[in-house]
Amino acid sequence: MEKEKIDKKDHILDVAERVFAEQGYDGASTRMISGEAGVNMAMLNYYFGSKEGVFLAIFERRISAFQSTLLGISNDSGLDPWARLSQFVDKYLDKVINNNCFHIMLNREVSKSKKTELTDKITTIIMRNVHVFKDIIEDGIKTGAFNKDADRELLIATMFGTKNYIVNTPHISSAILGYDVMDTKMQEDKLKPRLKNYMKTLLKAYLMNENDNK
Repeated sequence: MEKEKIDKKDHILDVAERVFAEQGYDGASTRMISGEAGVNMAMLNYYFGSKEGVFLAIFERRISAFQSTLLGISNDSGLDPWARLSQFVDKYLDKVINNNCFHIMLNREVSKSKKTELTDKITTIIMRNVHVFKDIIEDGIKTGAFNKDADRELLIATMFGTKNYIVNTPHISSAILGYDVMDTKMQEDKLKPRLKNYMKTLLKAYLMNENDNK
């Protein structure tokens, strides 16, 4: 019975993710989601309470699941700080460079200039993974592996900002890079390897002590 409940909730969230990606938060409705999912409104409201509840549940599911992977890297005492940071870059870019509905709805909502209670909640959820990245850098600085004068906050902006520019401006990014960044094959064969190599080269040159880069 419990598995059936979980499966039903996941089904509703899968459908809701697509609806929000297509319609935006303001354009979607719980009635639309329940209709697409083939469930009644009473069930949707029982599980999630409101449209905002459905929306935040999508973020919680996506971010929390991925966070466990990133925390596993961050907490791996068998790896030095650079190895952890390198693995973070690989896992993160593998996950976020794609065309799925979640990133469409994510980019639409966090790019809004107007600050709302909903955007605050989304930001809090997203910042969990940002903090993992920052913690790895902080540990590297603390242990002497990374440059003590490194600007942590601008490193975060560089890492996540570069990804956001490519994902959020695909037509411009395609013109700059010379191939369609929205094409799945191009993402796997060219964009991901190129972006991983670029970010790790950039981070290593900035963070590692001079003798470590020789």
